[in-house]
Amino acid sequence: MTGLLVSAAQVAANPNWRIFDCRHDLMNPNAGRAAYDIGHIPHAIHLHLDHDLSAAMTGRNGRHPLPDAEVFATRMAALGVDSQTQVVAYDGQGGVYASRLWWMLRWIGHDKVAVLDGGIGAWQKAGFALVTDVPKPTAGDLRVILSSYPTPVDTAAVLANIQTMQFQVVDARSAERFAGRNETIDPVAGHIPGANNRFFQNNLDSASGCFKSVDALRVEFSALLGDTKSGNVVHQCGSGVTACHNLLAMEIAGLTGSRLYPGSWSEWCSDSSRPIATGNPSTP
Repeated sequence: MTGLLVSAAQVAANPNWRIFDCRHDLMNPNAGRAAYDIGHIPHAIHLHLDHDLSAAMTGRNGRHPLPDAEVFATRMAALGVDSQTQVVAYDGQGGVYASRLWWMLRWIGHDKVAVLDGGIGAWQKAGFALVTDVPKPTAGDLRVILSSYPTPVDTAAVLANIQTMQFQVVDARSAERFAGRNETIDPVAGHIPGANNRFFQNNLDSASGCFKSVDALRVEFSALLGDTKSGNVVHQCGSGVTACHNLLAMEIAGLTGSRLYPGSWSEWCSDSSRPIATGNPSTP
């Protein structure tokens, strides 16, 4: 089985894999599709974060709420995914949006999914061409098996955890936003009390744009978590997207079984009765 990450050469050598282009820009939601239309990896299908990888917002469920599992599975099946399909997700932002698709497929029980390490930049750097053809896949048959992967955590559990500390919340946003400074996206600044901070971009090697080595990620996350077991970690961010990057990085490091709080800060801060903390991260 393909691992959590694949290289551009592996993708090029396996044209039967189902490739998804997850490029997106939070400030310009049409940018990902526009970039796809200009050029994408052969056989890739574009998935839009807002429309394909999220449900409708209500004002209380965060900026990128999870869709119903069956609805998501039906959508992916229509795009050619079945239980035996090897899926590869990529983007142009270091795997941020690709990791959301990776997590969502694992969530519904499809573990044959990987992220293209380095994204479309790695593909082009390797000398492979982009195309503009849009594939027309044959529909597959994808069933939901939710019990096969750690279930998401809801707001009630995160609220109760402030008192019980049964798990450690890790916030993937920048240190500035975590501390409550220079909030640029959500209407309220700060973080969930008791959370630690691990900016998702720290998972990447700045020179290559690829994930850091297994050993480096293990050392850094172990320093962050101390004695906390990986199964007692819950990831969050602004809207349940970049948190998946931290979750994937932990899996790459062999620190398995952590969970996602999909609603994340945007859901948490939608109710003024929920407590908010500010200040520097409790862990560097």
